[in-house]
Amino acid sequence: MKVILFGATGMVGQGVLRECLLADDVGSVLVVGRTPTGREHPKLREILRPDLTDLSAIEDQLAGYDACFFCLGVTSAGMSEADYTRITFDGTMAAARPLARLNPDLTFVYVSGAGTDSTEKGRSMWARVKGRTENAVLALFPNGYAFRPAFIQPRHGERSKTRWYRLAYVVTTPLFPLLRAVAPRYVTTTEEIARAMLDVARDGYPSRVLESVDFHR
Repeated sequence: MKVILFGATGMVGQGVLRECLLADDVGSVLVVGRTPTGREHPKLREILRPDLTDLSAIEDQLAGYDACFFCLGVTSAGMSEADYTRITFDGTMAAARPLARLNPDLTFVYVSGAGTDSTEKGRSMWARVKGRTENAVLALFPNGYAFRPAFIQPRHGERSKTRWYRLAYVVTTPLFPLLRAVAPRYVTTTEEIARAMLDVARDGYPSRVLESVDFHR
């Protein structure tokens, strides 16, 4: 497989990059992002763009791919709905639309979140915007999927780029075994998410919206 990865420096994206580089059937990984990953690998190529809402200058380099793992995301805390929409929906579709045109059979996996509102009408702003984004991705790609993780345990040194998330993980990491035992449907790991993405790219999945329990399967 030839894979494109957005958000490779975030916590989930770090895990996805690791598993892609380890997978024997992944021949190449193109990372598109604003900051370098700091990784070197024969499979890996990076394109740095200061503005990811306009990929027109690199469209000629986005053809011929089998899968795209879209792991970019920001917290909605302190953001207006307009600003969150611009980053979450507009940013995702800026990548999704040219990829769909250039690679109609591509598997596109969008990392969303547990509690996302697919009706787009709920009271939670972030859930509405995520739901709108999911719906647009699934409509655009016949092989599109939305991943909705809840609690995520970093497994191989992955770190969130959001400071208060990092602090929260310091506090909650010792509790993950307990959370996994009492609420297995809501707890997953960066490794499980990444391997599930690769499995979906290889073989598809009966549901186009996957929760943590689906990652385990």
